[in-house]
Amino acid sequence: MPRVIELFDDTVASLAETCDGLAAVGVDFDDPERLDNAALWLRRLGNDKQFLGDVLVAELAQRHREDVLDSSYVPQVVMLAPPNGNFFILANLWPSTDEHMLRASGGTSFVYGLPHDHNFSFLTLGYFGPGYWSDYYEYDYAEVAGHAGEAVPSLRFVERSRLEEGKLMLYRAHRDVHAQHPADALSVSLNIMHTTGAQGWLDQYRFDLDQRRIGAIVSGGPTEAFIRIAVGLGGAEALALAGRFAHHHPSDRMRLACWDALAGRAPDFVARDALWREAECAGSRLVAAEAKARRAELAV
Repeated sequence: MPRVIELFDDTVASLAETCDGLAAVGVDFDDPERLDNAALWLRRLGNDKQFLGDVLVAELAQRHREDVLDSSYVPQVVMLAPPNGNFFILANLWPSTDEHMLRASGGTSFVYGLPHDHNFSFLTLGYFGPGYWSDYYEYDYAEVAGHAGEAVPSLRFVERSRLEEGKLMLYRAHRDVHAQHPADALSVSLNIMHTTGAQGWLDQYRFDLDQRRIGAIVSGGPTEAFIRIAVGLGGAEALALAGRFAHHHPSDRMRLACWDALAGRAPDFVARDALWREAECAGSRLVAAEAKARRAELAV
């Protein structure tokens, strides 16, 4: 499960001071010194119980006149500090079952009941309220190829707990899995997210906990959408590029997107079956497993 960090410091830091403190040494959660520094500044920011309310009031007063991309992420998230070097800072809102927003939008909108890992590490702090609940699991990322339905023998339950106010935790990329459940009352967490240039190519999974299997990859990026559109439009360069990427791209997920795009243009059953046969032998465990599944679907 995520590592609980026991750290007491009653210093209060502003959001600007926190950003400066993080930027001064950089954020790298694999480096003990930088991890300790980030945890210290998150603790100090969390000690300021007024700043988030001030941020929200200021945003409401502006009536979203500023560029919405500066504060967008997912529906329950407030972007406190946009990407700066290799980190950004968020506030996450976690409604309870008594909240109208949860009843109206459903739990999926708040990632409740969706067992998943993360393709990045991040620090989180319970800032307000009792905190959301999580069933925590761990698994060995290196053992899986990532195709839907793949068995994950190493996936094991650790405990159920909640992110209580003041609790500070490190979620470890490709290791910690959790299924979140609604907080007992409206709650807020603060997160420092670590980003790298390679992050967009690292897979994040949804899990089937009952079967201990991968449910799906949930970290698709815009590049996959672009190649699908380009191939769909039928340009010769796009088709050639998709063919090269399908065989040689370093991301297995991108390879699969290219095979899918090319299969979508195949004129008939025979052509699609031949294409997926070729994909099975293209040198990727992920693509081979997905190609076998596609051919099985064609045979039905």
